[in-house]
Amino acid sequence: MKEFSDNRDLASEAIHWDQDISYGGYLDLDRLLDSQNLRTDSHDEMMFIIIHQASELWMKLCIHEIGAAMREVSRDNLGASFKMLARVSRIQAQLRQSWDVLSTMTPSDYLSFRDGLGQSSGFQSFQYREIEYALGNKNAALMEVHRGMPERYHRLKSVLEAPSFYDLCLQVLDRNGFDIPAGHLDRDWALPYEPHQAVEDAWAKVYADPEKYWSLYELAEKLVDLEHNFQMWRFSHMKTVERIIGFRHGTGGTSGVAFLKKALDLRFFPELWTVRTGL
Repeated sequence: MKEFSDNRDLASEAIHWDQDISYGGYLDLDRLLDSQNLRTDSHDEMMFIIIHQASELWMKLCIHEIGAAMREVSRDNLGASFKMLARVSRIQAQLRQSWDVLSTMTPSDYLSFRDGLGQSSGFQSFQYREIEYALGNKNAALMEVHRGMPERYHRLKSVLEAPSFYDLCLQVLDRNGFDIPAGHLDRDWALPYEPHQAVEDAWAKVYADPEKYWSLYELAEKLVDLEHNFQMWRFSHMKTVERIIGFRHGTGGTSGVAFLKKALDLRFFPELWTVRTGL
């Protein structure tokens, strides 16, 4: 294969050497690449910072896609939401891969810069919390760590008090003639969701006749895929933390691995999991 060795190889190309908008300018790379502010001289701190920064960018895209999918579902435009949800699943795969990279760090590597983290912790990620609230893990206490940052706190509060993705999906079921309890269609959205047999029965009807309810059937599977990938992300996070720090407390004050294990028992869309047993 011929390699490009000098500008003579570019003679036939219409390269724009003087750009009004350059690649670096469009992506604001100077600011992006100047955002890795190391606090120690540890070699591994650079990797640690970049992985977490990249994860926050992926989460920003998740929020963008989930929010758009929720708007489409609220308009009964399920088909448009499916592409967005499929994209979120691909993003989640990238987030899981980040833990594979981080797991190359040994306990000694981490301890070489851990004190430089102070009390900073992934528990304080407001974007992660926004994703959880949007999907249905409504726990008001979890946003208290952001009370000192009014803009972020009020944003999270607005997501907490709005219907979750699952709440919107139950409204779609209701509009399609399924018997959804009134208390699941109009309630205090800031409170945790409580499963109901009538909701499971509605999903059972969808699964019993996919051809008749194809869009709802596809919606259900997209939600299951979304939660499955979210749980795999959580699990990868927990196992990576266990591998690096064992059962030490986290920098943000949580119990570390023990705290992360509790999250594995949480369900965003509970009836979509329980319905499988009786099908």
